[in-house]
Amino acid sequence: MSDNAAAPKKQGRNNGAVVMMCLSFVFGMGAMSYAAVPLYRIFCQVTGYNGTTQRVDQVSSVVLDRTMRVTFDANVAPGLQWDFKPVEREVNPKIGETIQVNFTAENRSNETQRGQAVFNVTPGEAGVYFNKVQCFCFTETDLKPGEKLDMPVVFYIDPDIVKAVESKNIHTVTLSYTFYPKEGPKPLASNEGGAEKMEKKL
Repeated sequence: MSDNAAAPKKQGRNNGAVVMMCLSFVFGMGAMSYAAVPLYRIFCQVTGYNGTTQRVDQVSSVVLDRTMRVTFDANVAPGLQWDFKPVEREVNPKIGETIQVNFTAENRSNETQRGQAVFNVTPGEAGVYFNKVQCFCFTETDLKPGEKLDMPVVFYIDPDIVKAVESKNIHTVTLSYTFYPKEGPKPLASNEGGAEKMEKKL
């Protein structure tokens, strides 16, 4: 009798353990998925993988007697009514020379919109050698209705690009940007309106 009574209890404990293991697995997979994007971004920034450029604080101290053709591509994702384009379609700086180029963005909508620029360099092998000192892509951008903004990018090509086997024969790189919509803070006016309604109710 005692053996039969113990069997269901043992089976219940086993089922509970299986459920807990499954829940732990699902939770762990969710956490890994959540962490995968920032970890992948960090990996790309460190290695230059997938054409991710490097962010630096200092300019190059070495300038080679060889130029690199740099072309620019500008795109806007659905959700932003912006006109976004480079001022110059291409430049030809010396490798190691620090140079500034400019992009412009204009809000064509009748409301304030916030955007964040995502970027990459092609060919991908050049990404690790493309160093940005200053870029509008480091922060989010707010544009009022009809507002137009000049946005500088300061960069240089690392002279080591001519030493690596996979990049020494690269003569043209393309810096590409895409602006995506970002949700901004709620307008202060809406909060004030809510406060007025509350005062009337009181």
